[in-house]
Amino acid sequence: MTTASVVPPPPPTPGGYTAPADPASTETTTVVPQKVRVASPGRVAGAAAHLAALGVVGPAVFTGLFSLLGSGFGLLAALLVGVLVLVVFVYALFAVAWFERARVDGLYDLGLAPLRPRRSPKHGFVGVLHTIWLQAIDPLQWRAVASFTIATVLGMVTLTALAGFAWGLALAVSPVFGWTNTRLFDLIPLQGAAAPFVGMIAVIGGLAVVVGLAILDGVIVRAIFVPSREAQLLEQARTSDTRRAGAVRAAEVERTRIERDLHDGVQPRLVSIGMTLGLAQTKIDDDPETAKALVAEAHASTKSAITELRQLARGIHASVLDDRGLDAALSALASRSHIPVTLDVRLPRRCGRPAEAAVYFSIAEALTNAAKHSRATACRVHVRLREDGTLWARVEDDGLGGARVVLGGGLDGIVNRVTAAGGTARIDSPQGGPTTVEVSVPCAS
Repeated sequence: MTTASVVPPPPPTPGGYTAPADPASTETTTVVPQKVRVASPGRVAGAAAHLAALGVVGPAVFTGLFSLLGSGFGLLAALLVGVLVLVVFVYALFAVAWFERARVDGLYDLGLAPLRPRRSPKHGFVGVLHTIWLQAIDPLQWRAVASFTIATVLGMVTLTALAGFAWGLALAVSPVFGWTNTRLFDLIPLQGAAAPFVGMIAVIGGLAVVVGLAILDGVIVRAIFVPSREAQLLEQARTSDTRRAGAVRAAEVERTRIERDLHDGVQPRLVSIGMTLGLAQTKIDDDPETAKALVAEAHASTKSAITELRQLARGIHASVLDDRGLDAALSALASRSHIPVTLDVRLPRRCGRPAEAAVYFSIAEALTNAAKHSRATACRVHVRLREDGTLWARVEDDGLGGARVVLGGGLDGIVNRVTAAGGTARIDSPQGGPTTVEVSVPCAS
């Protein structure tokens, strides 16, 4: 089985950041840091409410997590049971991380992408184990769990401060209700104005602690989930390097293909036409009939050469793509295919020219490979415009499979062209088939 998964990061947004992608995963997470006022009254109140709730719920959650962890290690002697419990623990951590990430984004509006489970490009039992391992070491998950842990601790302190606030409020209004036997910590009696005075100090102190913890939570959250400006610039530089390398490689592969097609196809045919016309010139006086036949042969070869040149030009630039869009261009492509192609294209609007061109040429190359190498009898092509603005396409044939990404080959051209457009490519071709090529390109690229 051959599986190639290439996941270059999407193009950076101004002030944005793309979390580094694991080479074994097809997930990328884009964080768009914004200027968030963590100390605004509404967010401070919301953070205080969140912390108070986590102070109640958090300890119960961690009790359950540690119970799963302890049970998993304790039951490792009963191998299957212990492993299953540990797998449940890993995905329970993911659930906590997903909740924390959604909570933070809902409260502070940081523009965080939803946390998604990690997936391995491998298949079978090895792929399952690799997927679990990737999930267990996912840095995004552990950052969110750390944030949840800190918020739980702050929440427990917040509950204590709220209890002090409530006690101080009761103490401050005690003279109104005629409470005379009031004591500080049940030790020091408070007489006269001392009770409301101490009560007001407790109210102000408790409120200050709650507000301070809420502001501190906002600062910690930004530190955990939003990278520094230096990290953003480094990631943008890495992204630019990756896309530039993909563009250069795609240009090299395309140039090699054009040279090969000219050298192996059109050039020999034009040489043959020249030789035929030269031979006809020598026969035109002595054997006019043979000369006419040679000219007719040269004429037919010229038409074929023009057809090949037209096809070569279409491979470089598809004019119908600019004029009528990706749907029409793919319909024309499918009509010229040597094997039957079923198209399912659902595009409510046009995308950018680079995105449409990358997807079009990726599909064209996938269909060409299927016709030449896979012995396929049919192909299915699906194209969608996803809600996140990504142009997604999938090509699947029913051939023999076993396709490999070879430097300078067609699949390598797909990978590099998609990389240059800031997208991702996934090629899966197990022995026996089917072969699937899946590409995703940002529509605004």
